[in-house]
Amino acid sequence: MDITVTELKEKLDKGEEFIFIDVREPHEYEEFNLGAKLLPVGNVMNAIPDFEDHKEDEIIIHCRSGARSGMAQQLFQAAGFKNVRNVLGGVLAWRENFS
Repeated sequence: MDITVTELKEKLDKGEEFIFIDVREPHEYEEFNLGAKLLPVGNVMNAIPDFEDHKEDEIIIHCRSGARSGMAQQLFQAAGFKNVRNVLGGVLAWRENFS
């Protein structure tokens, strides 16, 4: 199940509880970030066990455009995570809508 940047902004503005992951590279994160935990897509497979306690929790993943976060979403889902959402359009859509 995907999420739009508008829905994401509403959740952030309300202070809703969810796990928020940015799968871009460190240099991209340094340039601009939304406050998510940085976990570059190449490290996702090794990091999934760190999230074992959150299999039922909402996890929202984003990247620059939605492609890498879509791959990360599939990896989490394949590992049995139930509520993993990909931010459609990623940071590009966020900047287009809110900058």
